[in-house]
Amino acid sequence: MHRRTLAVLLIAALTSTSLVACGAPGGGPEIALLLPDKKTARYETFDRPVFEERVAERGDYDVLYANADQDAAKQQQQAESALAAGVKVLVLDPVDAKAATTIVNAARAQGVPVVSYDRLVDGGGLAYYVSFDNVRVGELQAQALTQALEDQGDPDGGVLMVNGSPTDSNAALFREGALRVLAENDVRVLAEYATPDWSPDKAQDWVAGQISQYGDRIAAVYAANDGTASGAIAALRAADVTPLPIVTGQDAELTAVQRILTGDQYMTVYKALRPQAQRAADVAVDLVEGREVVGDTEVDGIPATLLVPVAVTADDIMSTIVADGFWSVADICTREYEAACTAAGIREDDTP
Repeated sequence: MHRRTLAVLLIAALTSTSLVACGAPGGGPEIALLLPDKKTARYETFDRPVFEERVAERGDYDVLYANADQDAAKQQQQAESALAAGVKVLVLDPVDAKAATTIVNAARAQGVPVVSYDRLVDGGGLAYYVSFDNVRVGELQAQALTQALEDQGDPDGGVLMVNGSPTDSNAALFREGALRVLAENDVRVLAEYATPDWSPDKAQDWVAGQISQYGDRIAAVYAANDGTASGAIAALRAADVTPLPIVTGQDAELTAVQRILTGDQYMTVYKALRPQAQRAADVAVDLVEGREVVGDTEVDGIPATLLVPVAVTADDIMSTIVADGFWSVADICTREYEAACTAAGIREDDTP
């Protein structure tokens, strides 16, 4: 094939799968960052910019970025385009942990190591895994929930479980940790739902149906992340449920932190996304340069870094989320939330 024709085909492939190159043209070896969706706010707000910033600090490397919009087939095409572009490392947060084994196998066939980011790809063959202790996330959510039930004098209240996407390997770990704690505390699970694509709208629709069935027997909603929590709360509000049941969450999204201040959501799980993205970037650069990467632990024989998640209620916002610079007081305490911030003792003067 003529060289110019090949170049045109490659450009067309990259354009069709929405890969975005960041970095100096003609710079160092390229790294692909493939993220799964935009419904979860963290990916575009934190993971991508922090990763790219860290790579730039390490040297003159191009980063090819793509977001799959919760479409496993699209992510497959994006990975194929990245490999065709000659990237030397894939950093992959899979839409579907099982389907992504095809991506890992294709990369390995070309000698390209794969770093599994946040979610673990099934089947092995990975160079590294960077995430959090995801069973612990579920434990923290359920511990906060059971403690809140006890504090309000309703330890026997029933719980709806709004779990994560069935294609997300982490969702099963969150559920595992949560169910263990709920069982240990004899908390009744009224019903469970695996939320397709982590969709807040689908979570809302399901919770609405459960309200019709269980009514005031619902004392709490275990929501696996802040997006599904928003859907659950919208359903509860639409049904005029008063008082609102206890609702959990995860990811410390800004809107979730604000809901915690107003009492709509009880807690979230804060995960230090900056260290996670920075560690993934460091590993990717080391792999590009042919350096050995050593993990703090191993997961299924894969060297790994598992960071520690933290439960956050209204009492902990200043000492965790604000102290780490994840969100500032100004971010949180907009005009609509000034009174709630004052009531919770969140003030700019007290920033750690």
